[in-house]
Amino acid sequence: MIAHCRSEYPVRMMCRCLEVSTSGFYAWASRTPGPRARANARLLERIQEIHEDSLGVIGAPRMHEDLTDEGESVSLNRVARLMAAAGLQGWPRRRKRRFGGKPGIRPAGVTNLLERDFNANEPETKWVTDITEVLTDEGKLYLCVVVDLYSKLVPGWSMHHRQDRHMVVRAVQMAVWQREGDNEVILHSDRGGQFISGTYQKFLGGNALVSSMSAVGHCADNAACEGFFGMLKRERVHHRRYRTRDEARADLFDYLERFHNPRMRRRVARRDRELSALTQPSVETG
Repeated sequence: MIAHCRSEYPVRMMCRCLEVSTSGFYAWASRTPGPRARANARLLERIQEIHEDSLGVIGAPRMHEDLTDEGESVSLNRVARLMAAAGLQGWPRRRKRRFGGKPGIRPAGVTNLLERDFNANEPETKWVTDITEVLTDEGKLYLCVVVDLYSKLVPGWSMHHRQDRHMVVRAVQMAVWQREGDNEVILHSDRGGQFISGTYQKFLGGNALVSSMSAVGHCADNAACEGFFGMLKRERVHHRRYRTRDEARADLFDYLERFHNPRMRRRVARRDRELSALTQPSVETG
């Protein structure tokens, strides 16, 4: 307290009011920082750099994840404490408005194959896709993404000023081009007109993709993709005012390919390392 207020009040007066030895205070203030304090100062410097690089949007949990990826051995509570002391925090979620709409008719033979099971044991087995809109001064820009439920990577995406079936096909086509295997992949969507179109369904059938669609009136059936859009807008879009669609395109590209996907690749790599360590034989068992 005295150290924080010494620029406003005389030290001797504060020591006298608090019944603290003046010489003791000066000895405390001039002491050499211990190992813990030096480690906290180093961590805080890195935390401030990461927070600034993320444009101030990530909170303690994701900050802890980034530090762990860099090899730091630090607890989540310690990260949260350092961030709070420095006045650093992430951006909270916005309450989402719900709009009613009449769902399309699911194509014959297409069912909900996911049944809200958004876990995947292997990459390129379950994908989800959806469309969101981003406001600009020129009008709306629509973004369609394909998200891999194993890695949370976005292997395919496309943007256009109209949300039509061609935009959706381009996003899926990009994901197909990046696919490493040729096994069948479940691709889940809602019942939007773009996804029930013949062009879209024909493209899926020709590329070993199995169509899956949400039930009527159940937006939670595609919660994984909705969650990605919420994160995108919380971490990037809600902090911007885009003058043109081209400006929005450039910023969304930056988020997808320079921020989100690299982060997800690091997360997968860390998970693979942990799994490899668990499966390696121990000294006792051989």
